Amino acid sequence: MTNTIAELIENRSSIGRYDTERQMSDEQVNELVRLATLSPSAFNIQNWRFIAVRSDEAKQKLLEVSYGQQKVADASVTFIVCGLTEAYGDLPAALQPSVDAGIINQSLVADWTAMMTESQQGNPQAQRDEAIRTASLASMTMMLAAEGMGLGSGAMTGFDMEGLVEAFELSPREIPVMLVTVGYPAANNWPQKHRLPVEQVMTTV
Repeated sequence: MTNTIAELIENRSSIGRYDTERQMSDEQVNELVRLATLSPSAFNIQNWRFIAVRSDEAKQKLLEVSYGQQKVADASVTFIVCGLTEAYGDLPAALQPSVDAGIINQSLVADWTAMMTESQQGNPQAQRDEAIRTASLASMTMMLAAEGMGLGSGAMTGFDMEGLVEAFELSPREIPVMLVTVGYPAANNWPQKHRLPVEQVMTTV
């Protein structure tokens, strides 16, 4: 990845048409997920899960629950990016590698776990909000990583959530937040669409 972050952001566009003759390697798919997991999450909880839809059978299931949007079948891979609820119970295990590396200590783990448990236990809305934040951050990191690898990507929220949960046998903890299609772009994709100027979207106080 030789491009600067600014160049990746400025050049990236949402891809709707993929070259079905060019497929990504296992190594590319794994690397995208590895880079996505470097995204920030509250207390480094890492409450995400990625389902890489690659087989023809799985693509057909996804096509049926995403209102027939052909890009999920044509993309080399479509990631179902899930956020996990009840994440406070996973925090000690998620932080243990950082303890082992000497980055944080066990006392801080106990403090963070208590804080997260207090704010989320018995509060489904707080858990859901955190799951959506986490999965959204990971999705954007993945799309920028794809751009840096010479690939195209697109974020999708147009899917039947209940149908997807059933089709891919997601657990009650797994919220499918976003679909991210990735592959080699075909011809005739739109360029990046124009954005509102900064002065229209920012207030300085």
